[in-house]
Amino acid sequence: MAFKPANEIQDLQYFGEFGGVNPSISDSSTYTFLSAKTMFDTFEGNADGCYLYSRHSTPSNLYLGEALAAMEGTETANVAASGMGAITPTLLQLCAAGDHIISSRTIYGGTYAFLKNFAPKLGITTTFVDITDIDAVTAAIKDTTKVLYCESVSNPLLEIADLQALSHLSRKNNLKLVVDNTFSPLSISPAKQGADIVIHSLTKFINGSSDAVGGVVCGSQEFIDNLRNVNDGASMLLGPSMDSLRAASVLKNMRTLHIRMKQHSHNAMYLAKCFEADGLRTVYPGLKSHPSHEIFKKMMNTEYGFGGMLTIDVGSLEKANALMELMQERNLGYLAVSLGFYKTLFSAPGTSTSSEIPEQEQIEMGLTDGLIRFSVGLDNDIERTYKIMKKCMEELQILEPLLA
Repeated sequence: MAFKPANEIQDLQYFGEFGGVNPSISDSSTYTFLSAKTMFDTFEGNADGCYLYSRHSTPSNLYLGEALAAMEGTETANVAASGMGAITPTLLQLCAAGDHIISSRTIYGGTYAFLKNFAPKLGITTTFVDITDIDAVTAAIKDTTKVLYCESVSNPLLEIADLQALSHLSRKNNLKLVVDNTFSPLSISPAKQGADIVIHSLTKFINGSSDAVGGVVCGSQEFIDNLRNVNDGASMLLGPSMDSLRAASVLKNMRTLHIRMKQHSHNAMYLAKCFEADGLRTVYPGLKSHPSHEIFKKMMNTEYGFGGMLTIDVGSLEKANALMELMQERNLGYLAVSLGFYKTLFSAPGTSTSSEIPEQEQIEMGLTDGLIRFSVGLDNDIERTYKIMKKCMEELQILEPLLA
């Protein structure tokens, strides 16, 4: 039977303390014990379900974690204060001094900066590879390699990781496959494709209202217990704790995620087809011109589409900036980083979310100055949106040279 992630979320039912249809928010930083023995057992990690201290977990955080684990099809999950608050403890839990990571070369700039600039201070090294080239990934494996890290849909170039092939390679070489699925919630279920650990920035599509920052690590009960261990758990000791009020807010927004992702995908597909027909260099996994279109189709949960992210290249940073400013002026969206908002967000990643990547490496991976990343919104009339966008491009004479 096909995995139905939205059904898994919908089938979770919570009652508030006084019978409310939303679970009560745990507004406490510390929790009482009925016996000293239970407190000792909790510190030793032997009293599952008991609450200790909010840096460890809270009822509100566990509710959200349960919903996210159900969505991804993992045993459990641990929520964090940000996406980076999920990524960095995970990698530090899996690796020690002298260990090696293989990472996709096109990943979120913050993750790249952590792997390239910070992890080496701890004796952890990383080789960045073209994740779509399995031979290159295989060649990068060393005796000290512990983790293979990638994004299902890469930020910002929208490269697609063949998770089944990477999972086979990981298991063959005793590696942990860690997948950031932020760009494709519901559309792709990495754990069902063989990923060991699935990470999200909850800030983006899952929350969907650009009013909260959060992250999650979805994995086995054993791994999540290790993350939260009071003696050597990276999440417990580094302290990237999510606030209970935010956890409750994100959980409420998750209930509409399936509706929102379908609309994001519908609108992005419409714009991508139109932009490509206009002669713009357009990258979107739903287009047959995308080099990994068939790989995405092989992995996807069809009803949620190909996601809400696309890129176009308008030739130069000057043109990109002028277009984004004009589109914002015409109320088509916002010149802003992040993604998953109800309005379209656009940015030039080379000078924003990927600015941590050196210019030469940006060139080598194909991240050009004129690239604009779109997080396509929930517009009800996407045809109208496209017509206004096209008019902006015509006014700035972006289309004419490309069509000549």
